[in-house]
Amino acid sequence: MSESPDPSSHVDYESTPLTRAEYIAAVVHLYRGELYRSNSWRMRLDNTTNWAVLTIAGLVTFSFGEGVHSHGVLLLGFALISMFLSFEARRFRYAHVWRSRVRKIEENFYGPILRRDPISPSTSWGALVAEDMFAPRFKLSRVQALRARLLHNYWAIYMVLFSAWGMKLFMFPLPAEKWSDVTERMAIGFIPWWGIAGALGAFVLAMLGIACSSGGKPLGTGWASADGFEEIDL
Repeated sequence: MSESPDPSSHVDYESTPLTRAEYIAAVVHLYRGELYRSNSWRMRLDNTTNWAVLTIAGLVTFSFGEGVHSHGVLLLGFALISMFLSFEARRFRYAHVWRSRVRKIEENFYGPILRRDPISPSTSWGALVAEDMFAPRFKLSRVQALRARLLHNYWAIYMVLFSAWGMKLFMFPLPAEKWSDVTERMAIGFIPWWGIAGALGAFVLAMLGIACSSGGKPLGTGWASADGFEEIDL
């Protein structure tokens, strides 16, 4: 009967030094994996924006189509677009996790190689990436993510929706001749016109507040401190 091998005779992975070739190969494969995940989340961001654009196109087409349709359809669009904005902000936070790792590898591994100066700008970049792999954290707050997507895409979508809503009140089905005509059209059921105007005014102020906020941390720092950010389970 053959004897089982002695575990102490085996050299564990941690005590085996990596050669330069093995280290480079490991980093290359890590970079490819992180880049793939970063691109996957980027595609999800684009998909959410496409949903928002298609939703607005459908609502505007329906609102200005044949027959008499209330401007409430366009007000519903504000709620739907805000929902898409929240979805996209959440996806952006996840995408930024992978993108931060990719940028660390590019700046400290591929950059020095391409400059033929194999000295990383940050000597502790490997430890930072490793720590983030053990305990991944969001690098952006929710407000930062909302602000980034609002200023990048959604401000234009909101402007189109606001323009369509204003045109609906002032021009359709017939041009308004006086302010009372506009206020009469603005009222929806038991909700008076000033209630609608007040709700939209509060919405605009909320969007301006997000646009002017930094979320407590500088936006776009690439590898912000994890302090104050919630840990995620990837």
